[in-house]
Amino acid sequence: MKLTLNKRPDSVEELIAQLRDKLSLQYEFKLQYEDQDFNNALCNLTEISDLPERATLKIIPIVTLHLTTISSPSTRSETSECSTADTEILSTAGTSPLLRHQQWPEFFNTPNFSVDVNYRLRQGDLAYMKDGTRLTPSRDMKHDILQKLAETVYSFKAYPDDDDFSSVAKSLISKHPCLTEPGSQPGWYGWKNSLKFKMANYRTKLRKAGCEDVAINGGKISKVNPQGESSSKNIKRPKRGEANYLPNLPEGHDETSLENARKILTEEMKKKTPNGTLISQMMDQTFPLRRREILKKEPAVQNMVERWPALFTERQVFAEFNRITSRNLEADFFEALDQHTPGFIQLFKSRKGSVGQKLTELMQSINWPTPDVTEQRSVVLKGIPIVLGDDSRDFFKTCFDTTRDEALSSVTVGVLTVLSEDSPQEGPSSMQLEPISTDIVLEGGIVMENIKNFPQAVCLLFGLIYALHLEYPKFMANTLMFLQRVMLGLGTKTLSPKLLTLQNALLD
Repeated sequence: MKLTLNKRPDSVEELIAQLRDKLSLQYEFKLQYEDQDFNNALCNLTEISDLPERATLKIIPIVTLHLTTISSPSTRSETSECSTADTEILSTAGTSPLLRHQQWPEFFNTPNFSVDVNYRLRQGDLAYMKDGTRLTPSRDMKHDILQKLAETVYSFKAYPDDDDFSSVAKSLISKHPCLTEPGSQPGWYGWKNSLKFKMANYRTKLRKAGCEDVAINGGKISKVNPQGESSSKNIKRPKRGEANYLPNLPEGHDETSLENARKILTEEMKKKTPNGTLISQMMDQTFPLRRREILKKEPAVQNMVERWPALFTERQVFAEFNRITSRNLEADFFEALDQHTPGFIQLFKSRKGSVGQKLTELMQSINWPTPDVTEQRSVVLKGIPIVLGDDSRDFFKTCFDTTRDEALSSVTVGVLTVLSEDSPQEGPSSMQLEPISTDIVLEGGIVMENIKNFPQAVCLLFGLIYALHLEYPKFMANTLMFLQRVMLGLGTKTLSPKLLTLQNALLD
């Protein structure tokens, strides 16, 4: 098709938008052009300056996954480090087929089995409803049921916990009551135990097939590996609700090809205006390589900053969290924070003693006639560790610009808020001063700076802890665990007494 544009587009994204409009294209695509330097061979168009005045373009449709960041005006970033729209486009081309895209469901849905098994179960259910006759499945039938359940469980988790096995067994009996077991134990208890053994056998098969997230623990002691290390020592598996803990490398790629892609990413980040769409696609493609590096080699944070600079941008922190947990961190974090803010404010006002005094001083920064949402969020985030008994002095650090280096020396991990010493010292608290910079500190070094506000910095720090697989600092473990398990609903639902008490107080 011949097409004439009245004006040369300023960017590849603008050209794509014009083509989509003029050609009425309803799908995502990338562009290739005939490059005269390579005998008119088709090359990917990444810079508009590469395009000649009269060009032959080829439109390449791509399969895409749209991850829309849902945020209020108060939480949306006004500046972007990459030239992209608010919607990230992550190409699924070249990604691992074993990537999980959802968390463990609140209510497990028993899958359909093979045709013959479903028929026998349907007949058994009818007989059970008629006269209470239980079905005794044959060995082959039980194997098929457990095999299908194990496959479905693995699509959510490689290492389900005891509560997960219970929910699967309960769901099975609920859907097919003819499988209810006799005796004083719950009618699903035997199925639960059988599923545990089947899941272990299923992981063994996957380990032999080379699935990374289970193969990483293949060196543990066992009958076939009596010289291996103890199974309780440094076992690597999801502990914080990671849906994709250690995915396989994408089909058609090895470590060498992905390392080359990483180098391209690094060079792209050196540009004044990096191509955001290209970065998102390549970060998505290199995700398995990054996880392999982080989990197996456990590199220093500064090494990761040098090797993966794109990971330390706002967009990619949130995108990486989504790759790991299949959750939208920014939207879920602030939705939960705003939902619990009224309860926290009431709780802070009701506390007495030394804790109540600290919370009262903290709340003085809120302008109550016209409270600002960022002020309230900041107060809640700084008040949670006080209520839970954590020590946030070196995690939420505030300093003046003249003492920044001195303050940084005392912060291993946390958020550093830098104030100007020339600012007018008004109000009862330095929290009322406008910061000149809000930075994120990991392993004693600043990895992200000039974050727009304190709540956003806390959200990004939480995302980086997941992205880099860092342990929670002991002096803030209760607070971060509360954010993870209660506010974001990630990981096991079992809570420590402190977290359970705070959760119940918010529900009162």
